[in-house]
Amino acid sequence: MSNPSNPSNPFNPQYNQQGAPSRPAPVYPPPVSFKEWMISLLLMAIPVVGIVMLFVWAFSGSTNPSKANYAKAGLLWAAIVIVIYIIMAVALLPAIISSLNSSSYY
Repeated sequence: MSNPSNPSNPFNPQYNQQGAPSRPAPVYPPPVSFKEWMISLLLMAIPVVGIVMLFVWAFSGSTNPSKANYAKAGLLWAAIVIVIYIIMAVALLPAIISSLNSSSYY
């Protein structure tokens, strides 16, 4: 009698024909529909609501992974832009203040 856990057993569903362990087919989430993307983009266009929704979509466990990744990328770009604005403000603010102080109004 043959051993049922033997990889060479053709009736064992845990192994494929070559004797290697078989893996189940990957389960992918459903794609985000066109309608859902349109609503998402509309919500992101509203100034405060857009940022809040990006945080909700990025860190919610029930959000579709593609929308969650999109939200995380959007938050990362927003952070990069804010840092660039801060660097520019720090670099240009002394020049603006000095030009305002040196100008004379007669």
